[in-house]
Amino acid sequence: MRLGFIGAGNMAQAMIGGVLKSGIVKKEEIIASAKTQETLKKVEKAFGICTTLDNREAAKADFVFLAVKPVYCAQVIAQIQDVITNEQIIVSIAAGKNMEWLEGAFGGGKKIIRTMPNTPALVGEGITAVCPNGQVAEEELETVCEILESFGKAEVIPESLMDAVIAVSGSSPAYVFMFIEAMADAAVAEGMPRGQAYRFAAQSVLGSAKMVLETEKHPGELKDMVCSPAGTTIEAVRVLEQEGFRAAVMDCMRACAEKSRGM
Repeated sequence: MRLGFIGAGNMAQAMIGGVLKSGIVKKEEIIASAKTQETLKKVEKAFGICTTLDNREAAKADFVFLAVKPVYCAQVIAQIQDVITNEQIIVSIAAGKNMEWLEGAFGGGKKIIRTMPNTPALVGEGITAVCPNGQVAEEELETVCEILESFGKAEVIPESLMDAVIAVSGSSPAYVFMFIEAMADAAVAEGMPRGQAYRFAAQSVLGSAKMVLETEKHPGELKDMVCSPAGTTIEAVRVLEQEGFRAAVMDCMRACAEKSRGM
């Protein structure tokens, strides 16, 4: 099983690292292409895989991961279109490029899986939405999910939910980082050293997320467990509600999904 990555940026590197760590394939079975030799040298040093400046070489693999920014998709597909066969699996991670667009760009008849991973894949804690077209066999989908689960979790979804996924997981690490930064800034204002403030804020977010996943309790129930009567936490929650915290999060995610639909 040969994997080809067209594009070797952070997300592709996270995926390559996860795949190698899991042992699904050997480094000799992975090839990645990039625009610059500098990027390729970095990837070679980190993973020991084959690299090339020629996207067409990477496109000859059994599973071809289209890991370029959406703005470059049309250009890259035009370069590799005549190399791709009906037997290969194309895995796209490009936001805003829906299945209809991808099938049209590749000329029809191709096995395409649209996905949306997120940057926590870099630390093995990503989550990837997966949507296959009708050409993909069940066992082929299972293989791709196994690859994606080497750096986190993967769930098959209908394409109608992909814009929601982009808002709730694809882009959301940015919102969480802003929340951590804001909490740390407040802690610094209270006298805590900057590095320590980041550790306390980040660990609290990590632990809270883990409680949601492992206890399977409603987030509201977990929130209530922290809020003692007339205590400090409920006072903080009151201010968040007063300032429109939930509405701001919902509005930002709606804007994100709308942007995705319009790309």
